[in-house]
Amino acid sequence: MATTVMAGAVEGVDGVEVQVEVDLVRRLPRVTVVGLPASAVKESTERVRSAILASGLDFPKQRVTINLAPADVKKDGTAFDLAGVMAVGELSLSGALRDVPGALPLALLARQRGVRALILPEDCAGQGAVVPGLNVLSATNLAEVVDWLNGKDTLKKASFVSEPRPVHHGDLADVRGQALARRGLEIAAAGGHNLLLIGAPGSGKTMLASRLGGLLPPMTFEEAIETTRVHSVAGLLPERVGILEQRPFRNPHHSISPAGLLGGASLRPGELSLAHHGVLFLDELPEFSRGTLEQLRSPLERREVVIARSAGAVTLPAACMLVAAANPCACGFLGHPHKPCRCGEAALRRYRQRLSGPLLDRIDLCVRIDPVHSEELFCDRRRESSAEVRERVVAARRAQTERYKSLPIFNNAMLDGPACREAANTTPAGMRLLRDSMEHLSLSARACDRVLKVARTIADLDGVGRVDLEHVAEAVAFRAQDSVEAQGGL
Repeated sequence: MATTVMAGAVEGVDGVEVQVEVDLVRRLPRVTVVGLPASAVKESTERVRSAILASGLDFPKQRVTINLAPADVKKDGTAFDLAGVMAVGELSLSGALRDVPGALPLALLARQRGVRALILPEDCAGQGAVVPGLNVLSATNLAEVVDWLNGKDTLKKASFVSEPRPVHHGDLADVRGQALARRGLEIAAAGGHNLLLIGAPGSGKTMLASRLGGLLPPMTFEEAIETTRVHSVAGLLPERVGILEQRPFRNPHHSISPAGLLGGASLRPGELSLAHHGVLFLDELPEFSRGTLEQLRSPLERREVVIARSAGAVTLPAACMLVAAANPCACGFLGHPHKPCRCGEAALRRYRQRLSGPLLDRIDLCVRIDPVHSEELFCDRRRESSAEVRERVVAARRAQTERYKSLPIFNNAMLDGPACREAANTTPAGMRLLRDSMEHLSLSARACDRVLKVARTIADLDGVGRVDLEHVAEAVAFRAQDSVEAQGGL
């Protein structure tokens, strides 16, 4: 008679229940695994045999048939080496347990299924312990698990620790001059808006972008769980860390492939999903492959990545802020007050074509960064710190949380057209300016909505309930595509 135990697989960033059915038949000794196992699962049979024998246990001298159900779910990885009450882990040849990616999604699945206990390897047990209301036990080897199943008190209750390493974003007080750029960072942080920084080499684009993380509000527990889940599946959590408390700041190189940015055939998260609830910073934006950048358009709008491959289809979360930096032209000095641009008209046209209009249309704020004057660079005047700006950002986000508490959104950047107009509650003067801007600047309907979203954020920073003339005027000034066209380059 077959024995059935419970395990789990990971699809995207979600856990999927898998029933492990084991049957022994009096035939020549052999182990057979069926139920759409991947090669890593098929190869585990000899490792499991060695681990069982090394733990002082007997391996059956019979035909062992293992069925992984449901049969239509592909089972990949090494998490099926250990299956029990619900148990997940990779076995070494000596019987020791190693951690596996995706412990947190599997813990969420265990709570959903109402299991009595979840057994995890010691190095990743902290991820499971994050889930409230779940009994998570930590194990170091197979013998401990077997003894516990036989009624002995060999496993200890797991506990979690938050991210132990502090993240240093730098302080905004270190930035000299750049009042417009500082204002753009504050607005972007307050509303979760996408931001493009354009300026000559050495003007401070990367320095400014790196300080954005210090302006963002702390993550809620729900956001921390969602972010940790993505990093858990990707296998990027530090050892024995249960939950991430710092918003991610991802900075991929411009040579990254579409699969690295969005996720590939393995259905694992790419950089866009790893930046969930944080910042994706693309430095030297025009140097990225245009084909790679074009694939960002739909995920930026939907805030999720849908990957369909022969291995299946998954939906990965991608609610992040896109922050990009670019030179205004190929040589970098178009519009520079002292250095002449060496690009001809043909070179400028080729450079502009590296970024499409539809992609730029999804960027809410564009800031032109000019070189810092020497008097500003060496001035000792006190500047606002990141902590001071963050107070205003947190207050603005708090107002948005209250405003959207009945909606499935949490900041102004997530508003769609009708909800955006309702939330803005624009005054007649502000609406007239918005209409005039749409006509005179040839703004698309999407661009018009983005202007209104930014204006709503500016009003939140001012602590007022209605979007007025000055809020719309400032938002129009930050429109990305118009700034691009007005500069002749980027």
